[in-house]
Amino acid sequence: QVQLVESGGGLVQPGGSLRLSCAASGFTFSRYAMSWYRQTPGKERELVARIRRAGGSTSYADSVKGRFTISRDNAENTVLLQMSSLKPEDTAVYYCNARLEASTGALLGDAYWGQGTQVSVSS
Repeated sequence: QVQLVESGGGLVQPGGSLRLSCAASGFTFSRYAMSWYRQTPGKERELVARIRRAGGSTSYADSVKGRFTISRDNAENTVLLQMSSLKPEDTAVYYCNARLEASTGALLGDAYWGQGTQVSVSS
């Protein structure tokens, strides 16, 4: 049974930091690209950051570049999102996502999703 369990969300003041964690099980973690998405009410879910299966390649939304860092531990089946210099506009539910990655880099099949964790940035 595939599970993605996020943790680490909460309330933080502007300029603060949070670290989100996603624990994966039920699939071969090292074969999957891992991503963090976020969603606010009335808006589409947006890609925040992605890390490829080997961990050497990362990509970020322009809105979080230089502030967020995604990393993974293939031995522990976890993916982290370190968020710094948080802004009120970062407030959202953050979701962990897994998608099978081919050797070509193509993403295949349906994605797995976690249940989400709320991040609120407010003074």
